[in-house]
Amino acid sequence: MTPEQIRALYDFNSWANHRVLGVCGSLTNEQFTRDLGSSFPSVRDTLAHILGGEWIWLERWQGRSPAALPEAAQFPHLAGIRARWAEVERGLLQFVARVSPEDLECVMEYRNIRGNRFAYPLRSMLQHLVNHGTYHRGQVTTMLRQLGARPRPTDFLRYFDALAGLPED
Repeated sequence: MTPEQIRALYDFNSWANHRVLGVCGSLTNEQFTRDLGSSFPSVRDTLAHILGGEWIWLERWQGRSPAALPEAAQFPHLAGIRARWAEVERGLLQFVARVSPEDLECVMEYRNIRGNRFAYPLRSMLQHLVNHGTYHRGQVTTMLRQLGARPRPTDFLRYFDALAGLPED
């Protein structure tokens, strides 16, 4: 992947996150935190996990290895997740804006939350973060349907359709 492709991937990731958060704004707080029996109990918990993943990878790329993800309970309302996500998103977009072709091939080491050491090329880590978010946004889509909300498409090609000004189906 090239730096330009990585930047497009991160622009897509931000776009998709904003679409999901927009639909979540239609939920009551009880719906937002309701245990639906998924991998993460609620929409809130799943969003907090996606946010935590984005935060922890940004931290790792800055040479830090946090020992824990943020707890979902620290976000009792969607507004708290939105505010924290805006900060993390800014950091991610600033980071990928500076990535060079050489940076993408650089192997970066970190410790996971259990303290185990890992090392991967930055390009693989960057792709992983977006893939991780896509997977869990799909879970949120299912949860939103269970709650009677109408999710919006967040497919990669739909992002390009949106950029081109094409209407949604």
